[in-house]
Amino acid sequence: MDLFEKMAAEGHEEVMFFRAKAGKLRSIIAFHDTTLGPALGGTRMYPYASEDEAVIDALRLSKGMTLKSGVAGLHYGGGKGIIWGDPVRDKDELLLRAYGRFIQGLRGRFITGTDVGTYSADFVNLLPETGYLVGLPVEYGGSGDTSILTAYGVLLGIQACAEEAFGKRDLIGLTVAVQGAGKVGAKLCRHLRDAGASIIVADVRKDVVERVAAETGAKIAGADEVLGAQCDVLSPNALGGVLNEGTIPNLKCKAIAGGANNQLATPEDGDRVWKRGIVYGPDYVVNAGGVIQVADELEGYNYERCKAKVEKIPALLKTVFAISKAEGINTDKAATRMVADRIAKVLKLKATMAPAR
Repeated sequence: MDLFEKMAAEGHEEVMFFRAKAGKLRSIIAFHDTTLGPALGGTRMYPYASEDEAVIDALRLSKGMTLKSGVAGLHYGGGKGIIWGDPVRDKDELLLRAYGRFIQGLRGRFITGTDVGTYSADFVNLLPETGYLVGLPVEYGGSGDTSILTAYGVLLGIQACAEEAFGKRDLIGLTVAVQGAGKVGAKLCRHLRDAGASIIVADVRKDVVERVAAETGAKIAGADEVLGAQCDVLSPNALGGVLNEGTIPNLKCKAIAGGANNQLATPEDGDRVWKRGIVYGPDYVVNAGGVIQVADELEGYNYERCKAKVEKIPALLKTVFAISKAEGINTDKAATRMVADRIAKVLKLKATMAPAR
């Protein structure tokens, strides 16, 4: 992989690699665009098959954070931290503290919280080394579990996409297929149950999916079958890249809205979904609840204020759908254009005004 060429193609500013002399830490931090403010993004711990795979994930996820913060109106740029390792086998105090020291060395250029493979309790181990953290447990001054408001925002996103696809906002009589029953997916299933939807749920962990199904009355689908399930709305809530050249032709839904990041494997897949007439809620709009929460935490967390911001997700999606129709472009391009326009205006402002003191 030509890293500089890849960075130039996607608009990245910087990629940093960290290794602790003691312990097992191998880490990557990618900065995408910091025009709107310091980079804000979670830290993912995952046993990648190769270094290239880890770098590509960091690049994709950091760009997604630029889009997520930008479309939600936050004053932060896009960044992402990667710890390359198995979160079950490799995670310990030494590794986490080493990572915290590197975060501290960036002196606020990167602020991080949890992601796949990391939890609020893990970040307590970073506190002796750095304060540039969000999503800490409430008892440590944080806002707590970000999956709560993320799942709520995904429900609102599903309702907005259902209104666009079926002309009605309520989910009664509709079937939603949920891929992934983890931190967000399980909570989403409870919301869907309460909203009157029929649920199909899938997860690679048999015990997890059986527990969620028993609690919500959902039907269980195989992890490799759920993307092609007969449903009204598909909700990807696992890892990214699930909407691709191979899966899109087999979709049997009219709308897609979920909590997973980077659901489109390539930009071209946005066109593939659009040409099939499927309403797609761009993931970085639908799942913005988590970043809205942690950004609010940096201002002094207030739950009601944060919840009110999350409740603007349907209005954002309506704007995205309107741009898509008016300009004849897919919804992913429409949402990306909204962010690009905002960044361009801020850049112009910075170029014409003296910096504030």
